[in-house]
Amino acid sequence: MDHLDWRDCALTSDQFDGSSALQTAHRCFAGAIVVMLSALLVAWVGLPAKTSAADDRVPMGGGAGIVIDGDTMCTLTTIGSDSAGELIGFTSAHCGGPGAQVAAEAATNRGALGVMVGGNDNLDYAVIKFDPAKVAPVSTYNGFAILGLGPDPGFGQVACKQGRTTGNSCGVTWGMGQTPGTIVMQVCGRPGDSGAPVTVNNLLVGMIHGAFSDALPDCIVKYIPLHTPAVVMSFSSILADINAKNRPGAGFVPLAV
Repeated sequence: MDHLDWRDCALTSDQFDGSSALQTAHRCFAGAIVVMLSALLVAWVGLPAKTSAADDRVPMGGGAGIVIDGDTMCTLTTIGSDSAGELIGFTSAHCGGPGAQVAAEAATNRGALGVMVGGNDNLDYAVIKFDPAKVAPVSTYNGFAILGLGPDPGFGQVACKQGRTTGNSCGVTWGMGQTPGTIVMQVCGRPGDSGAPVTVNNLLVGMIHGAFSDALPDCIVKYIPLHTPAVVMSFSSILADINAKNRPGAGFVPLAV
């Protein structure tokens, strides 16, 4: 088609009748179609391309339920990175030992997402190395936020925990336990909560170890504190131990917000 000057589409009074008006209208209509198609093509070409497929990694954060070797239920303490740049998590050592396979309770069909690579039975912590191709780390899981690391809490400070069995509960800190590296807190804990993160003002201070006394009632209703306190492992003691030994997990920091 010859170049179309849109001023030619303005019909004069002597063009309202006759074939010249029809020819002009036809040329203008065809020209408009070409312009519209050209604009659509330019717009389509300018659209951003899809850069990648949807992220189908499993979200994991402190408080998530985990399954060790297919049969032991525990709770993930936290997730972040160590000084070697590895994707690292923690849980209780009594949940499993080095080489144990770790899956997400919420996505067991996805298989193992990580493996236990070390720990300390005395401080009851295990280090998990996660596969970053399979795990999407999050700082807030199921509404429970871990915004950094905090010091050991003192008497009277309110601490909160998030476990896969009893969920979220809070209570006062009674003080340091008789065993080095332990803290006694009035938070609810039951089997499966092992490894659950304990925070003060959203800063990680420990992980659930177990009940303070078998002679006292278990936690039945988590909002009624008439139950045995929980023994919590100090996370600052855990990090001091792992950094001193320069093992996997050394230099750990939780996922930044």
